[in-house]
Amino acid sequence: MSGPGDTITFYFDCSSPWTWLGFHNTQPLAEELDVEVDWRPILVGGVFNAVNQSVYEARKAGPNPKARYHGKDLQDWARYSGLEIKMPPSVFPVNSVKVMRACILLKPQGKLVDFATAAFKAYWTDDLDISQDEVVREVCARAGVDANAVMAGIQDPAIKDALRANTDELIARGGFGSPTMFVGDDMYFGNDRLVLVADAVKRARAK
Repeated sequence: MSGPGDTITFYFDCSSPWTWLGFHNTQPLAEELDVEVDWRPILVGGVFNAVNQSVYEARKAGPNPKARYHGKDLQDWARYSGLEIKMPPSVFPVNSVKVMRACILLKPQGKLVDFATAAFKAYWTDDLDISQDEVVREVCARAGVDANAVMAGIQDPAIKDALRANTDELIARGGFGSPTMFVGDDMYFGNDRLVLVADAVKRARAK
């Protein structure tokens, strides 16, 4: 019988650079802990609109000491994690709905991680606009999945509903952004909380 220490639930949207860090760094952590990751694609814009509109005000405010440090912090984490992140990309923020629907579609096929990794890299390293069909097709090629099947599948109402349901679920659980992780009912936000996620797994298993 599985318990709360056996799974990390990871809500994510490829439109966030901090989420790429968390997505990337959670994988070796999960392997080290021998724990499953339940990847749950969301639309973070839907979360912001519902419970965290201050994000938009912060973007309008422009450069300030905290924002400048935030940029340095992102690059420090990118270097530490072995990733190359261009911030901001040419199109920012980006409409990520197509790639996030594709993640929903590809999860049962075991291709979510490959596809999401390719989408993160396309947007954050290669500066490609992942809202465009031709870029989504390029991401499919990089991930080794059938682009025609993906482009058709993301129009399925059930896929659209599943992405919306994940987003609503995160809001209902108290989430306010991406990445958000849960160990049981304990919530953790952000790549830099992974050390606490690991501790939560260990504590849950010790009970």
